[in-house]
Amino acid sequence: MTLPTTANMKTDILLSQAAEVLQVSKEEVLRQGIRALLERQLRDIKAQIFELTGRYGVSSVKEMEERYQLGTLEEADSWRDMQRLDHLEYKRDSLQELIDNLE
Repeated sequence: MTLPTTANMKTDILLSQAAEVLQVSKEEVLRQGIRALLERQLRDIKAQIFELTGRYGVSSVKEMEERYQLGTLEEADSWRDMQRLDHLEYKRDSLQELIDNLE
């Protein structure tokens, strides 16, 4: 059995105070806080995706790969960006799934 840490106790007190002021349950405070965090992260990810897709005139990593195959996109200059875009799209989808599951 682990004893609560000072940080955990402070967090629990703050959570209880927020719930009381907002007149909602602690669970609702947590749910809305998690939703806000996930949505903020999702907005940041989407902005990065928008910047990368705009730079190469594509709508997705799949389209970027197709342009490589067609030879209409220079691989040497954009390979790292394609890998980054792939990772960002994965994170976007994962965050969206988490948000959808909160409802």
